Amino acid sequence: MNENLPENIAGALGTGLPVLLLQFVICIVLLIIGVAIYTMVTPFRERELLRHGNVAAATVLSGAAVALAIPLAALLATTRTALDILVWGVVAILLQLITVLIASHAMKRLQLRVDDGNLAAALPIAAAQLAIALLNAAAMVPV
Repeated sequence: MNENLPENIAGALGTGLPVLLLQFVICIVLLIIGVAIYTMVTPFRERELLRHGNVAAATVLSGAAVALAIPLAALLATTRTALDILVWGVVAILLQLITVLIASHAMKRLQLRVDDGNLAAALPIAAAQLAIALLNAAAMVPV
């Protein structure tokens, strides 16, 4: 048994944990900013719809939050420096927001039905957001 094992573990935690926490905080901040921007640029009035118990709006917003997190998670898993995570995280959020806006425009009729609480209209929107996120995440993984 390695007699230095406790010291090695303590050393790894001492150097690795601050880096992990910094990268995690960067991703959380980017996610919060991304969701905030998403709620500003989409045609939905998410807060109002959620206050009234609109499950369809909650589904779309939940899909958006998960979709914004997916490329950030890919970056967190594959990138080692905080600056890379910050720069590519901003790019990932922007790509996600732009492509979601394009998809939202293409699905305009569905969006109008989400305002009325139609869950069947919300699911394709959430699925499109998640599909875009998976492609975005794959593009973020370094070669």
